[in-house]
Amino acid sequence: MAKQYKLIDLNVNEEGLRKTVEVAKKRKIIIPTLRQMKNPEEINDKIKEKLKFIGLWDLDPLNLFRITWKNEPKEKGGLFNRLPNYIEIPKEITGVKSRIFALVGKFFPTGCHKVGASFGCLIPKLITGQFDPTYHEAVWPSTGNYCRGGAYNSRLLGCKSIAILPENMSQERFNWLKTVADEIIATPGCESNVKEIYDKTWELRKTRENVMIFNQFGELGNHLWHYEVTGSAMEEVIENEKGNKGKLAGVCLTSGSAGTLGSGDYLKNKYPNCKIAVGEAVQCPTLLNNGFGDHRIEGIGDKHIPWIHNVKNTDMIIGIDDNESLALFRLFNEEAGHEYLKSLGVKRDLIEKLPWVGISGAANILCCIKFAKYYELNEDDMVITVLTDSAEMYKSRLKEMEEVRGRKYELIDAAIDYSRYVVGIRTDNIEELTYKSKKRIHNLKYYTWIEQQMYDLDELNAQWYDYDNYWGRLHHIGQELDRTIEEFNDRTGLLKEL
Repeated sequence: MAKQYKLIDLNVNEEGLRKTVEVAKKRKIIIPTLRQMKNPEEINDKIKEKLKFIGLWDLDPLNLFRITWKNEPKEKGGLFNRLPNYIEIPKEITGVKSRIFALVGKFFPTGCHKVGASFGCLIPKLITGQFDPTYHEAVWPSTGNYCRGGAYNSRLLGCKSIAILPENMSQERFNWLKTVADEIIATPGCESNVKEIYDKTWELRKTRENVMIFNQFGELGNHLWHYEVTGSAMEEVIENEKGNKGKLAGVCLTSGSAGTLGSGDYLKNKYPNCKIAVGEAVQCPTLLNNGFGDHRIEGIGDKHIPWIHNVKNTDMIIGIDDNESLALFRLFNEEAGHEYLKSLGVKRDLIEKLPWVGISGAANILCCIKFAKYYELNEDDMVITVLTDSAEMYKSRLKEMEEVRGRKYELIDAAIDYSRYVVGIRTDNIEELTYKSKKRIHNLKYYTWIEQQMYDLDELNAQWYDYDNYWGRLHHIGQELDRTIEEFNDRTGLLKEL
């Protein structure tokens, strides 16, 4: 009989749960289910009425119900759309025939979908009493957005938080964290320096008894949240847009923690002929070339393969150059870039939405363009991705690029960037994965997770050799998690008091 791994542990610690329930009662914390995040119409009407008076980023526990792709795009008082927030990047920009869609992360609390990923990691331990908010501190190791989401959720859920991120991440991230996190630790390097983050978590384990590490790269709750919530949102977009002839060709996502790739697993179950393509920076070609280096695509981590990356279900690796991502980001967020795109026939209402694209979002769009070029996709083919965050967290980067150039961004710069880095992008640094190349990438997990992080070797092998029992079982835990959330809410009695 195959060994049964816990995957996401929902065993109850009754003493810890009793304390957590008391904290929830005192702070009026009601926890949403994954089902409600997918379908906000199922949220209690009295909660919706209260949300009309709460800002999107407010530190109010009811904003847990805004962890969804369907928030109305309002800073305050918004409720929910019928469909997820998304945009289509037209051929006037992409230069390819296929239709490219992107879910928009800007309208989550904190302005980034990582608030959902961190929810998926913390909630199972909180509602089972494994994490005691009266004793434990939640540690959020990250390259930026995940620790923001973790600190935010911790504050809403009555937990103390420690945010860990590289010192070279954008200043906007640090400024915001100072208002929310209980402690901030800056580690050496940039988004490529993930090991330094891990080293800090080991130091905390050895020096503080009350810390609990929520490592987005290793917590399967991250994968499950995206499988359930992001995958479902993508399906709604596809079904809304496909018409009579449309078909999903692929989902293209850069690999940060690899959590968002869980949505690719969901889509493959729904559309078996689609492909999952994973993007990374060519300056740090870990999946392509077992490599190393530094890059500037903020929000993705490198030099290792995340534990939660289902490598066996991945079809393609796409390398994106720093310069390509930053060029598209600048084109989408500078006045001259907007003027140039307008001259190409891009509609004004879309141009107004282009600042919804952050740096990693630009990389995701470029992955879609390269994917479409490589497979010579046509007008009936659809490709989908996500915009993890928006330009809001990278204004300082635009200023830095202007200082390096020594002048403002002008129309000629926009024309060059568009011609060279967008429509001129080539299909180099791409690898279609065979069985052997997938296993090569999977095997790289050993060095990080078994040798350094002390994970279970048998479980690593189960991810590959016991595929259905591992990944298949993980993908069915959502309903059990929702039942456990409902039982927790019943114990607090807060829903009945509304």
